[in-house]
Amino acid sequence: MSSTYPAAVLFDMDGTLVDSERLWDVALVELAQRYGGSLSTTARRAIVGTGMADSMRILHDDLGQPHRDPQASAEWINGRILELFRTGLQWRPGALALLGAVRQARIPTALVTSSGRALVEIALDTLGRDSFDVVVCGDEVDSAKPHPEPYLTAARLLGVPIDRCVAIEDSATGVASAVAAGAAVLAVPAEVPLPPTDGVHQLESLLSADLELLSGLLGRRTV
Repeated sequence: MSSTYPAAVLFDMDGTLVDSERLWDVALVELAQRYGGSLSTTARRAIVGTGMADSMRILHDDLGQPHRDPQASAEWINGRILELFRTGLQWRPGALALLGAVRQARIPTALVTSSGRALVEIALDTLGRDSFDVVVCGDEVDSAKPHPEPYLTAARLLGVPIDRCVAIEDSATGVASAVAAGAAVLAVPAEVPLPPTDGVHQLESLLSADLELLSGLLGRRTV
């Protein structure tokens, strides 16, 4: 492996590698309807990239029903999403090619997602179980994104320094997690536009991302 390459590439899943946010849209809208309401655009955007507990809190508050049991809502959402993931999961533009290039270059990889293990296991049927050296799920860490723990956990499990890793994200929550952890960050917004952030490189899609670009993100960092 070239010494100029990142020590590892850490991939977010939803909205970054796979076009799953539209499936979450279906499930969230259906749950809101079951509760007799409708999910606002503002709340939907706030949910992107968050863990399940925060997502359900945002949904309940948006509906004016903060008394709802977040665990019961999460169980319903998880069940519906599992159904949708089995039938409708598609790659984001450029994601499969970039992941393949990283693997071919023998750069260690991690999947770092806010989704729970049961959902990730289904997604891995599309992503490939040999595509990642480490998988960090949202229900397997004490603190989910935007806390840095998920990315710090991935680097620790891979045995690499986080400041030599590149994280690829689509949401403000994920970007915040990766930045706080100390990784170089490539942001590729999917559902929600991202404001410019110091030290974060943005692309419209992964179609224009390659190993040279990922290596360059580390090269731009100064000590």
